Amino acid sequence: MRSPKRIGRMSAPGRKVRLATAAMLLVATTVTACGDGKDDGEKASAPKAPAAIPELTKDPLTLSFIWFDWPPAKALEAFANAEYKKERPNATIKVNTVPNANWHDAMFTQFAARKTDFDIAILDSQHIGEAVTNGNILDLTDFVKENIDVAAYNPYLLAAYGQFPQAETGKRDENASLYGLPLLGDTWTMIYRKDLIGDKPPQTWDQMIAAAEKCQADNPGVSGLAFHQANGSDAAAVTYNTVNGVYGGNLWDSRARKIDGVINDAAGQEAMDVLVNKMKPLTAKGSGNWFIDEVNAAVAQGKACIAFNWIAASGGLLDPKQSTLGTSREQILDKLGFATLPSQKTNLVPLGGMGMHVSAYSATANQTEALNFMKWFEQADIQKKWAAAGGVPSRTDALESPEFLNAGPFNQVYTDSVPRMRDMWNVPEYARLVDIENTNVNAALNGAKKPKDALDDIAKEQQSVLDSSSRKGGGGL
Repeated sequence: MRSPKRIGRMSAPGRKVRLATAAMLLVATTVTACGDGKDDGEKASAPKAPAAIPELTKDPLTLSFIWFDWPPAKALEAFANAEYKKERPNATIKVNTVPNANWHDAMFTQFAARKTDFDIAILDSQHIGEAVTNGNILDLTDFVKENIDVAAYNPYLLAAYGQFPQAETGKRDENASLYGLPLLGDTWTMIYRKDLIGDKPPQTWDQMIAAAEKCQADNPGVSGLAFHQANGSDAAAVTYNTVNGVYGGNLWDSRARKIDGVINDAAGQEAMDVLVNKMKPLTAKGSGNWFIDEVNAAVAQGKACIAFNWIAASGGLLDPKQSTLGTSREQILDKLGFATLPSQKTNLVPLGGMGMHVSAYSATANQTEALNFMKWFEQADIQKKWAAAGGVPSRTDALESPEFLNAGPFNQVYTDSVPRMRDMWNVPEYARLVDIENTNVNAALNGAKKPKDALDDIAKEQQSVLDSSSRKGGGGL
């Protein structure tokens, strides 16, 4: 779900034990940092974080994150420096950002070198398997048991942002290890022009397509739909996966590690046909490589009847300085509505968002600070403050709080969508799988491949990746 410099959403407003514990953490990390000599077929053992937080340094310290360049990154830095300093005045939070296209490689190149200039990596849920099998991040299982109220979260969110191997969608394996904690939740919202299609949003995908078609015909110069189509990040893949889900398809059989014959079954073919032959004709000319920025721009300029975008990237749509739909937030909201995605054969929606993960190669004092920050951040009152500042929390009490629900017109959409979420494949081969899907879906959307051929190629190429790998574990679907 990731793209740099989007129209923004956000504006920013321990227990101690003996130093010996910290030394033990350093030893565990150093062993991993020296390299384990294992090939891709063997699962590396991630160093374990201590259950209790070691003694924190009194010296000035900078706690560094790495993320991609978008408004939530700036909001996190501002929020943490304003609030965390109340507890730890000697700590400074720095959120380093890179272009979205370089995000994965910026982290994993440093991981491969066994040396990072960041302490907390913000990973997509699908990155966790790669980081765990290579021993790049700390195992937080004991730390979570000691410091985090896991009952305060929807089990799937804890699993999605931290567990490996991944559990079946909607379930968390109590025996699986946790390697991260939620930072920012997200999913798609349907953005619709109330002044053009009516106050009531379409309830089914077919109704949505019909409404978009009529709106486009009735309003020359306005496209019926705007959605992600780009061959980059996970843009085109998430779009197909979303349509696949609502039309009753599956991306794979995780237990059998089978893709060919699953993603391209009858439901998968119907989803690709709907996407390419029914939805694509309702998009603007030249939109074949659109991602978040371009979709937001089309909405803000009044050029789309219905659009789909990530909630965490939608806040700028309410900024009169970026919109032609009104001179005030109220005027814009007279025209724009935000709703959960329509259902069809199922009501599945895509899981977005990311978790926080501690680098195995960070200095001991910084690892200790990172654990303390994570414990602080996941508290109920801090999660509500994060929500009020524009964040998307994961604790159920924060998601249902007035601080969150009143902070934006799309926040109720997120709260209502959590039980409907479905993620991609959470396996170490994720990066290769998503590249295959992006390339082929983008080709189908731009007329370079027939829909059936594109989907069959996805199935065949992704199956080859899984078959050539001896790694096990993962699921998430």
